[in-house]
Amino acid sequence: MNYQLKFVKHGSADYQKTINLRYDILRAPLGLVFTPKQLAEEANQFHLACFEETEVVGCIVLMDKEQGKVKMRQVAVAEEKQKSGIGTLMTEYLEKWMQENNYQFVFCHARDTAVPFYKKLGYQVVGNEFEEVGIKHFRMEKWV
Repeated sequence: MNYQLKFVKHGSADYQKTINLRYDILRAPLGLVFTPKQLAEEANQFHLACFEETEVVGCIVLMDKEQGKVKMRQVAVAEEKQKSGIGTLMTEYLEKWMQENNYQFVFCHARDTAVPFYKKLGYQVVGNEFEEVGIKHFRMEKWV
């Protein structure tokens, strides 16, 4: 399949498509909704979207933390596209972009079910399991 990866602008129609995907995959199963405040706080974050034609089938939000470091969050792939390589494609694209933009370090709070995926991409678990949004997570990080 032919996918197009690009960063989308906060507040744009394409950004709204990423919100819809994140809601369907990450929020709705936990009974959570986005608040206007949460979405407003994303204005200064980077929003990577994976498109199949005009449909958003994957997305990642990147938060600039401190010099050379970013937090990867809200990683979502459409249910029918999971295990098709989109997550790997987006992560590799992101790491290349990071290198081109002087970011050397990325971390995330991975759901326990996603730990094997990130390990396969070279991320390491740091510290102990913790709970976030009512489910088990692990801090994972990587130098790129």
